[in-house]
Amino acid sequence: MSAARESLLDAAYTALLARAWTAVRMVDVAAAAGVSRQTLYNEFGSKEGLARALVRRETDGYLAGVARALARGGTPDAGTRADAAARMAAVATWTLRTARVNPLVKAALTGCWGDRLPAPAADPAPTGSARPGVPAQRGAPSAEGPLPEPAELVGRLRDQAVAVLEPGWPEEERAALGAACETAARLTLSCVVAPAAGAGPAPGRLPARRTRREAETEAVSRLVRGAFARLPDGAEPGARY
Repeated sequence: MSAARESLLDAAYTALLARAWTAVRMVDVAAAAGVSRQTLYNEFGSKEGLARALVRRETDGYLAGVARALARGGTPDAGTRADAAARMAAVATWTLRTARVNPLVKAALTGCWGDRLPAPAADPAPTGSARPGVPAQRGAPSAEGPLPEPAELVGRLRDQAVAVLEPGWPEEERAALGAACETAARLTLSCVVAPAAGAGPAPGRLPARRTRREAETEAVSRLVRGAFARLPDGAEPGARY
């Protein structure tokens, strides 16, 4: 990605945090990025193209974080059911944390865009179309494909998890592993939509003073680990069949 393109996306994201997308002006985004308005249109073709590129960048960044959580969130017993649960719990924690601070990621995960964010159904302007005060550009890039739906993100999250966990899993139980990963992903997204902060302490544990975020994280981690606890008894590397 070119430096100008990255700067424009950074400027657009900063503007979106401060005001509704309908109030974000292309000329202000260009000025904040230190480039001309024509350069902005050359890069994205339209305001809708800029919005789609911005959402794509933020969701790609979220999925890159999922990959990091899967890589770092395991236990010393790699390849076990407990390891799989720990990795997916790390993904759940990353998802909640990201959704709290990034409105575009939260909207992409939940499908709830609201009035302040780009409308996902908006069609990009035709490539090269003229705009007031802006010369049309032959070959100017249009929007970067449709905005991701929640189902797409669930599927990509599941596929990333399965790709990491499957190599050490019994072949006979790989279908169950995929189902557990998808269940864990959907439970995580349900907690983004409706945070589980009201959940009580785990059985056998005394209540403690916790922040709302800590309570949410603990609750979703418990739900995700439960998805793997319900795997068949044979779904464990090294199990005898």
